[in-house]
Amino acid sequence: SEFWLSELLPRSILSPSTPLDITPVLKDPAVFRTVIDLFEVHVRANYTKVDLIAGLDSRGFLFGPALAQRINVGFIMIRKKGKLPGLTESVSYSLEYGKAELEIQRDAVDPGQKVILIDDLLATGGTMSAACELLTRRGAEILDCLVLIELLSLRGADKLKPHRTHSLLAYD
Repeated sequence: SEFWLSELLPRSILSPSTPLDITPVLKDPAVFRTVIDLFEVHVRANYTKVDLIAGLDSRGFLFGPALAQRINVGFIMIRKKGKLPGLTESVSYSLEYGKAELEIQRDAVDPGQKVILIDDLLATGGTMSAACELLTRRGAEILDCLVLIELLSLRGADKLKPHRTHSLLAYD
């Protein structure tokens, strides 16, 4: 899958020496469709039951709804603090440059629901780990953490263990 995707993507997203830019994926409908196709193939091959896709603020909101629609499940948002209406639960986590907080609506997920998280990038794993913590607190069963791009040298997947991760593109 990485080979086919790398053949479709403009060189700008494939060069680890330049800032990672997902806008070429979003700009080209064939590339975006292929990304969603690859996520869908992975999900269908590995899971017989998925209840929800959870997108991380904010680029997970670009891929998550499309994948959720494809596999006919709901989509929920995990947002930066103060962005969601209603009753929420939050978690603080450390960033390379300080602290941040994520929130989820308290009624977004029911105990026992099977959830797949999705975002554009896995770097150090801090944001995805915080999202996993929120969902676990709400009683969800986390099936997988999907990302378009993983920066392997930052070892974010290690921080997410025991949760599974799947990336479409990986760079050292």
